[in-house]
Amino acid sequence: MGQHILIVDDDTELCDMVSDYLTLEGFATTCVNDGEQGAQMGCSGHFDAVVLDVMLPKMNGFDVLRQVRARSRLPVLMLTARGEEIDRIVGLEMGADDYLPKPFSPRELTARLRAILRRMDRSADNQQECTFAGLCLQPGSRQATLNGMALELTSSEYNILYTLISRAAEVVTKELISSEALGKPLARYDRSIDMHISHLRRKLSSGSSQGPTIETIRGIGYQLIEAK
Repeated sequence: MGQHILIVDDDTELCDMVSDYLTLEGFATTCVNDGEQGAQMGCSGHFDAVVLDVMLPKMNGFDVLRQVRARSRLPVLMLTARGEEIDRIVGLEMGADDYLPKPFSPRELTARLRAILRRMDRSADNQQECTFAGLCLQPGSRQATLNGMALELTSSEYNILYTLISRAAEVVTKELISSEALGKPLARYDRSIDMHISHLRRKLSSGSSQGPTIETIRGIGYQLIEAK
């Protein structure tokens, strides 16, 4: 059986269409039509990724995403008619891995899912444990700790932090971060990296123990350094 995708959308015809397409592409699928079921099943640990609508009965997609992120790093692709910039920003800030507005191409949806899953596989298979200034990333389990305390990171945040820690004290360009950590070329006006970096800074500084910081190198990218 292929990788198992959870589809959460109240449009049953759309669920059937996406499910049929993904099945032909080798995925297994399960569809649910309200937010409460989506949150429950998304936290179950039985799926490899979730395609999540925003406008859902019983619980909206942002609240579903919040519950899933509180318990797991399950890759989440937001799929919604609310494609305005602010909705995309909110979704990404809350930990979504990608955002695709409706109407959409099933082929593009499949390509984006495969890209997310490849990033997860690449991270697990090809990376080695990295440590720097009390920060430790373990690719096998995709766990991150700071001075022994667990850091709760989304899959994109983990990938970006791994890209930075594997080149600790070096300047890492946004182009490299986008291609290596997010699996896509850096697009003009794309602020997703800046948002992820902002969240990482907050998480790195939230613990009681001093850890590394992420410096902005204006016009170039970012650098992971020891706190001063």
